[in-house]
Amino acid sequence: MSKKKTHWKKLSNPNYLGAYALTPGEDMILTIDTAKNEEVVGNNGKKEECLVLYFKEKDIQPMILNVTNAKMIEKIHETPYIEDWSGSRIQLYIAQVNAFGETVDALRIRPQAPKDKPELTPDHPKWGGAVENLANGSVDIKKLKKHFILTAEYEDILLEEAEL
Repeated sequence: MSKKKTHWKKLSNPNYLGAYALTPGEDMILTIDTAKNEEVVGNNGKKEECLVLYFKEKDIQPMILNVTNAKMIEKIHETPYIEDWSGSRIQLYIAQVNAFGETVDALRIRPQAPKDKPELTPDHPKWGGAVENLANGSVDIKKLKKHFILTAEYEDILLEEAEL
């Protein structure tokens, strides 16, 4: 198993989710917990009011929501009201966009809600196979999360049972 590399932007802006949280070609499916307007301090120390999404997945930082992504959530979940977004799922990916005269990576939301995946729990019929495949290295957590919803609690149990 190769060691995961750290993008330098993760160290300079650790409070909010950014394109640096994904590797190219990787998507991230998240469940919205809340969306709210709050004061954000940028890397330059400047304060501004921003719409911020918080996620139910405990290990994910909040995401500052730009207009493009807010419109996409409104479109796929058919409501402009942030209070109605709670519990909705979104699928993030990296897009190349033009900003300030250069092409940069940006987080974007896919134009359709992600398909529901089953939750992997100890009583799921595929739990034992997942433990075995993790233990022998034929699968990793990242691959499992593409096929199952895996909470942080069950991820810890799974890794413990696979002795990793």
